[in-house]
Amino acid sequence: MACAICCNYSGEKLGIKLDGCLSVAIENDDDTSDSVVELLMINSNTGPGLLFPKGGWENDEAVEEAAAREALEEAGVRGDLMHFLGHYEFKSCKASMFALLVKEELESWPEQSMRQRSWLTIREAQECCRNKWMRDALVEDFTKWHDDQMIFHEWNAVVFNPILNAWKS
Repeated sequence: MACAICCNYSGEKLGIKLDGCLSVAIENDDDTSDSVVELLMINSNTGPGLLFPKGGWENDEAVEEAAAREALEEAGVRGDLMHFLGHYEFKSCKASMFALLVKEELESWPEQSMRQRSWLTIREAQECCRNKWMRDALVEDFTKWHDDQMIFHEWNAVVFNPILNAWKS
């Protein structure tokens, strides 16, 4: 399973609409059966550090569509939006963040010649992330949402699976 945090920027003060996507993968470790979370980040064209994809938001598309489109254009991933994480201030814009289940990582994508993808652990992403608001979204909301999801799934496995298995017999 893979997941992405997507963001949409609404430039309310400037009248500019921007959107974007932060991508995350959750892989099962074959040796320990633990889940390993990795974030997909891209290089910045304007300086050091890594970013989550972002870009223009078209007038005829919903915020969710724009975030998913930017994930495809800048990072070459497709998936399903899973959860709204929150709003963040960025310069004169407001970013809306979403978690996205990544279902496909393309070998070629529109901005492939300008962008390099990097899959990082949460800790690595925090260290490499160029923008503070993106780090805040990752640390404050994505990790809390992810941890809540893991607790829910573990609780279901412990409580409901034995009940369902007994009921099926």
